[in-house]
Amino acid sequence: MSGIDPASDALLEGLAGLAADAPPALLDRIAARRVEVDGPLERLRVAFTDRGVAYLRAGLDEEEFTAAFRERFARPLLPADAPPAGLVPALRTGRLGDLPLDLRGLSGFEAAVLRAAATIPRGQTRPYAWVARRAGRPKAVRAVGSALGRNPVPLLIPCHRVTRSDGSLGEYVFGAAAKERLLRAEDVDVDEVAGMARRGVRLVGSDTTGIVCFPTCADARRIAPSHRRGFRDLAAARAAGYRPCRHCRPEGPDPFPA
Repeated sequence: MSGIDPASDALLEGLAGLAADAPPALLDRIAARRVEVDGPLERLRVAFTDRGVAYLRAGLDEEEFTAAFRERFARPLLPADAPPAGLVPALRTGRLGDLPLDLRGLSGFEAAVLRAAATIPRGQTRPYAWVARRAGRPKAVRAVGSALGRNPVPLLIPCHRVTRSDGSLGEYVFGAAAKERLLRAEDVDVDEVAGMARRGVRLVGSDTTGIVCFPTCADARRIAPSHRRGFRDLAAARAAGYRPCRHCRPEGPDPFPA
């Protein structure tokens, strides 16, 4: 739903005209709150409701952020005295923890995509096809990209950890440079992953365990260089006698579609 909601504005004006202030709990059920916080990107602004964080954007001034929020949500946006509890630690650590999110308005598919992306551990990446499988729509790889592009709370739901199936970083709501910066800050070896992508290596296996992983999986990082084997796809790894990692789970009928 887009545009400014006249009914909401009229209601706020009515509350402002009361002889006594409206109870905060009532106001917070009508309006969202905005706050600027420190985080991994500059000028990070967040809007939250009584149900949780609803919107996050970087690089916008207060007016731009308010306009972007009002274009997407039918709620007034008021200044907050402080960020919601848990927001700053979540941004600092890259882990959501117990921070509540208000994701009303998403389609069932969009919500499933964001739930899948939220499971990607800090410092690791997964391809769009992996997210599509986790979301229950293995053939909807392009639709996954569109759903991630509409992610209302990037960083908190880490869509920057989703990459193209060929291993390249791909697009991001805040731009490719910000995506690379975020991944490097999480100790992802972006240069090594890019080099593997150029060589057509999309999975890494250990010849001692017979397990094959995504290159950024924590298990893959522990493989000694002398025991690493690269594979183009899971079929090639299976043919060589390898089984998929139970942690990063690169299984599926077509992990790397064209």
